[in-house]
Amino acid sequence: MRKPRDFDSELKALDSKARELKQAKLQQLGELVVATGADALPVDQLAGALLAAVNASDMIAREDWRQRGATFFHRQGNARGRARSRAASAAAADGDATPAGGATGAE
Repeated sequence: MRKPRDFDSELKALDSKARELKQAKLQQLGELVVATGADALPVDQLAGALLAAVNASDMIAREDWRQRGATFFHRQGNARGRARSRAASAAAADGDATPAGGATGAE
């Protein structure tokens, strides 16, 4: 016989997941504000700029904003990648130096 579904627990799990996703989105938006330097703007000015962007119907301006945003994220991704690459290179250099010294001493 099939076990009956517990709809209440499924709804609670979905609600919990929705809250987690909303919280993650809010955190990402906050991080975006800080990463772009918009946290230096007064809150009223930032809100006004965002409202203007939401209400903008000029597709040329919106496309320009999209391109600038894509460029920003591309630069940010490259900067993070370079930082990771430098950290990995430094770790590899430290790691390579230790075994090489150890191998020489063992011979």
